[in-house]
Amino acid sequence: MDSVAWIILFTPLVSALVITLFTQPYRKLSSYLSVAAVGISFLFSLIVFFSPDGSAGFTWIDLGIFQVRIGYLIDGLTRLMLLVVSGVGLLIHIYSIGYMQDDAGRSRYFGALSLFMFSMLGIVLADNFIMMFMSWELVGVSSYLLIGHWFFRSSAADAANKAFLVNRIGDFGFMLGILLVWSATGTVAFTELTHKWSSLALGSTFMTVAPLLVFCGAVGKSAQFPLHVWLPDAMEGPTPVSALIHAATMVAAGVFMLARTFFLFEHSPLALGIILWIGLITSLLAAFMATQQSDIKRVLAYSTLSQLGLMVAAVGLAAPGAGIFHLFTHASFKALLFLGAGSVIHSLHHEQNIWHMGGLQRRMPITFWTFLVGTLALIACPPFSGFWSKDGILAASQGNFPAFCAIALVTFLTAFYMARLFVVAFLGHSRTEHAEHAHESPRVMTVPLILLAIPATIAGLPPIASLFWRVSGHEGSPATAIIVSLVAFVAGVLAGFALYRSRDKDPLNIPLFEYRFYIDQLYDQLVKWTQDLLAGICGFVDRWIIDGGVVRGLSGMTWGTGFALRFLQIGNLQAYAFLFGLGVVVLLYFILFGVP
Repeated sequence: MDSVAWIILFTPLVSALVITLFTQPYRKLSSYLSVAAVGISFLFSLIVFFSPDGSAGFTWIDLGIFQVRIGYLIDGLTRLMLLVVSGVGLLIHIYSIGYMQDDAGRSRYFGALSLFMFSMLGIVLADNFIMMFMSWELVGVSSYLLIGHWFFRSSAADAANKAFLVNRIGDFGFMLGILLVWSATGTVAFTELTHKWSSLALGSTFMTVAPLLVFCGAVGKSAQFPLHVWLPDAMEGPTPVSALIHAATMVAAGVFMLARTFFLFEHSPLALGIILWIGLITSLLAAFMATQQSDIKRVLAYSTLSQLGLMVAAVGLAAPGAGIFHLFTHASFKALLFLGAGSVIHSLHHEQNIWHMGGLQRRMPITFWTFLVGTLALIACPPFSGFWSKDGILAASQGNFPAFCAIALVTFLTAFYMARLFVVAFLGHSRTEHAEHAHESPRVMTVPLILLAIPATIAGLPPIASLFWRVSGHEGSPATAIIVSLVAFVAGVLAGFALYRSRDKDPLNIPLFEYRFYIDQLYDQLVKWTQDLLAGICGFVDRWIIDGGVVRGLSGMTWGTGFALRFLQIGNLQAYAFLFGLGVVVLLYFILFGVP
């Protein structure tokens, strides 16, 4: 088991190093190396899934009272996440071979992709906060490289910067939380913390503040309100990157971390309440925003925000198992939807506006049917996977009526905006020439769609899901939750079909939703009148007072004095004699007559 875990972790890192150093002239080789590396990680993850629990590692830094350990922890949660990350990641890698076939930066892309996989697997395997935090930051770096892959586009460069900076805000709180936990317990190892944290005789304030600071990391990485603004802009990266970030990996890291460290939160009802409502607010806001987006990838991006909010809310409901189960099902059907969107974009010459599509069911049958499967799973249609996992979260909320109503509303809105997307993009008539001449994508892109459609269909069925219920602690759902879920699903689909069937433009016009509740504009103004204003003042002081006044003033005075004195050094002996005599006369004058 020891060697298996290290192979899973370090194979993508070796691939990233080899690709970066040696494969620039051989772009095809870089893709094959990257796919092979994640394939090896997936195969060994299968071995781990059927292996017993265990942990091992070594001490990297030993400062006596503080030790940094590099180690792995294998338990049910790790097994589940290894399969999700490496399995979905493998299919996205294969899909990328076709999607990025003609890209000039292909080697750079696959190098960053391998680094991303190493970083994400490091988070999953980490047995302590320090190793998790290092991998956490590497995920931020590699996602920055992937989102900004087309850096020559200003929109992509800005999106990469935005993602990187917003995540740093959450990561700063995460770091403070880790420091508080270590200062109180003297350890950062998860197994030791599980036993120590509940026995600490600390005040309720500390037991609330420390977990909430740790939660800040999840707010940034899993794009929760108010740090959710980076995720939709991350669509500027290649579509496989969107699938990787929005499905099973980067954004799932925050939910995984909350489940891994749930022992910190379960003793603070206030912390759980805050987590619950942060998740619900995020889910509701994103669902409303998705109803008015025209970009196919942005609709799916806001859908991801909404589903992540439900997972975080499940943690706040003290049901992390339900959140992890939804994370598992969401990974397959959301990756399927993003790759399906990529297939459409690839066929329509990079067209992403759904109102410029239509009639694709006849021209792209594989993409059409697999996208339909992903849609049905997302909108909680039985018996598809999303129905079982979302129903588990709804069932967990029955003791909290406002939360129950909010989750039911999110279920309705999800069905509504996905019905809108599906009807406008795939049904009806072709609205543009590109849609009229659309064709099915190559096999290297459609095969991953078919393979992802399988877990999106069956992963929630009791015979399959029982494996994961055992891992995640998920239980069956009461009848009330099932009935409410079905009613919300049917109502949302019917409303979407009735409103958007045979439409060539959106009959709804809700600027508040279209412009994302103006939160981005609010942040722009906030930055303008705080950071930008402060930067302007500092720039003025530096340029005109320090540089222009002090530095240039002193240097100018020194130069002027030297310039004047150099006229005394003219190299003429008669002049020197005259000046000497003049000096003697002046000196005698002062001696004889004194200073006037």
